[in-house]
Amino acid sequence: IMGRGLGASGVLSTTVAVAVDKVAPAHAQSNEFYKGYLGDGTKNPFKDWLTFSILGAVIGGFISGAISGRNKIMVEKGPRFTNGKRFLFAFIGGSLMGYGAKMARGCTSGQALTGGSLLSVGGWAFMIMVFVGAYGMAYFVRRQWT
Repeated sequence: IMGRGLGASGVLSTTVAVAVDKVAPAHAQSNEFYKGYLGDGTKNPFKDWLTFSILGAVIGGFISGAISGRNKIMVEKGPRFTNGKRFLFAFIGGSLMGYGAKMARGCTSGQALTGGSLLSVGGWAFMIMVFVGAYGMAYFVRRQWT
């Protein structure tokens, strides 16, 4: 109905492509990655419903936390981890997830929600493997928190 699946990584890609086009238009127009997100040059991330979906989730989460009194700045980590090590691991993990999302042509939410709702074999196989991988890594990650 909307012409594309539900997923968060596309919003960031479109926003980055439009920003690069504003700063260095010649580079953006000559780069195949950016050209795919720019289309005919009239693309604007604020004309995309997914942008407002992501912004709504972030703003709604902040409002919910403020109403319940749970908003505070803190670093969640285990007793054997320093803040620096936690930030480093979070950065590495986030970078790998972002790279994987671009390699897979969609993020986990897009694969799971769109692929799963369409009963796509690939979408379901992907989500099963995500859970298998998470369960397999749980032992190693758990050691950080004990």
